[in-house]
Amino acid sequence: MKKMKYVLVTGGVVSGLGKGVTASSIGLLLKECGLRVTSIKIDPYLNKDAGTMSPFEHGEVFVLDDGGEVDLDLGNYERFLDVQLTSDNNITTGKIYQFVLDKERKGDYLGKTVQVVPHITDAIQEWIERVAMIPVDGKEGPADVCVIELGGTIGDIESMPFIEALGQFSCRVGVGNFCLIHVSLVPVLNVVGEQKTKPTQHSVRGLRGLGLTPNILACRSTMALDDNVKEKLSQFCHVSAEHIITLYDVPNIWHIPLLLRDQKAHEAIFKVLNLPSITEEPSLMEWTTRAAICDKLHEPVRIAIVGKYTGLSDTYLSILKALLHASVACGKKLIVDWVPASDLEDMTEIENLDAYKAAWKLLKSADGVLVPGGFGDRGVQGKILAAKHARENRIPFLGICLGMQVAVIEFARSVLGLKDANSTEFDPSTRNPCVIFMPEGSKTHKGGTMRLGSRRTYFQVLDCKSVKLYGNRRFIDERHRHRYEVNPDMVARLENAGLSFTGKDQTGQRMEIIELPDHPYYIGVQFHPEFKSRPGKPSALFLGLIGAACGQLNAVLQSGLESQEKVNCETVNCPSNKKAYQNGYATKPTNIITDAVYSYCNGVHS
Repeated sequence: MKKMKYVLVTGGVVSGLGKGVTASSIGLLLKECGLRVTSIKIDPYLNKDAGTMSPFEHGEVFVLDDGGEVDLDLGNYERFLDVQLTSDNNITTGKIYQFVLDKERKGDYLGKTVQVVPHITDAIQEWIERVAMIPVDGKEGPADVCVIELGGTIGDIESMPFIEALGQFSCRVGVGNFCLIHVSLVPVLNVVGEQKTKPTQHSVRGLRGLGLTPNILACRSTMALDDNVKEKLSQFCHVSAEHIITLYDVPNIWHIPLLLRDQKAHEAIFKVLNLPSITEEPSLMEWTTRAAICDKLHEPVRIAIVGKYTGLSDTYLSILKALLHASVACGKKLIVDWVPASDLEDMTEIENLDAYKAAWKLLKSADGVLVPGGFGDRGVQGKILAAKHARENRIPFLGICLGMQVAVIEFARSVLGLKDANSTEFDPSTRNPCVIFMPEGSKTHKGGTMRLGSRRTYFQVLDCKSVKLYGNRRFIDERHRHRYEVNPDMVARLENAGLSFTGKDQTGQRMEIIELPDHPYYIGVQFHPEFKSRPGKPSALFLGLIGAACGQLNAVLQSGLESQEKVNCETVNCPSNKKAYQNGYATKPTNIITDAVYSYCNGVHS
């Protein structure tokens, strides 16, 4: 039986260096070399998962098919590797301690004193080995390589048990099966213009003092490292110069895998993992073309995101990525205008009149409006006003989760004349509850008690935009995260007034998609389509929003109708297309609008 290979990615000096993107890029590079790759993210916090954490604390909560509420870096893994992960691919201190304590309560430790070493460290290693063996690409058997990212920064007290466990693990799997890549900062002091190696030296020294020795250094810097800087790092960090990679600033993160490839990072990894004879050179043709297209786009499309957490873009990371995927597919340069929802509310209720004027100026100048999900009543009236503005002025609109719910509330207030229509989340005593608490929900426990994960939506109307965008399918599977839903008792009145519920669950009682038939593009969905968007396969609804915002909706709808057709034999047999065909691009993607986009989705032709 073949041995699993492990690549560990750690970070030093400061947080926010991009370990997640680096780990994702390494995984993509190895996958393009012909290896099967899986990923694990370790988060040292005590929370069992990310579900109860404020977006301001930790960025967005990414939701998986199995309902796992996980770190946003798992979104990077899924987007870069085009795989589906499980909640077990995100390890937290809370999960490990609960696992060990549950075993202790059952008497599995036979009366022994339960300690961090060996019981916690053993549990971490066993978890990694178990999850690494789970197939992620639809094929039988485990992957060839597992890329593990350790969150936080070396030296953090919270990560000490994981550092100890990984040190033991490197000895356990043996030489040739474990590669440590340390992401560190090489700052440039403006005063002298010199790249300084001392922070990385200290970081590596700390890492070695904890029992882990890096095999490769991935150095973040504003520019490529000078040769003398590499030599200095090599000398003081005991890493060969050929194994020191520069991750310098680039126009977009799609260049990171290309930087790794161009600097032969894969060869360094294969050398450490003893894999030189079974791999191929990574071409990354699709990736290269996509990055180049993104850099050259200049015609703007402006999307106003009206949200509660607009001060931190990571809060809406998957939405930003889905918008980018769609805008590149449409050949437009994405410009996002962040509109704090509370700033749109009646200026008599806010202190800053300038903020009110600025928010409305951004909203009115947008080509499209997106209202994302969220919790709590802060800014809800502003979101309702944004939905009203988009509906009355025929501006392309996409409402996600709460964004769909506020669109329903706004329609009930403005069209049905129910001035007090509301969600019971914001007004439990409203006489016209358009949105209600789900019967199966829990009001006493927060973590993992929502309607989570992949759920099926059945289309109710054949002649509507959403069904065309999804390729005339009878049903779709999308990921959910919500406690409230549209009140089924209000649906008939809303439909009679012109609001179309084009998608419902299998019972027909849970509303999943709303549309305004007589509007250029006005769609709300209870699910989160952004979680399944991929760089080469944009989410259908985001593609529709961008298409409508830049005058390409008819082309997008037509490509959606053709999305289930097989590519003709001549195209599939083209040498530059064979790999794309084998990797699942045998159907025309829903973003065929220009020849350039078709090229990067199905292999690059010259």
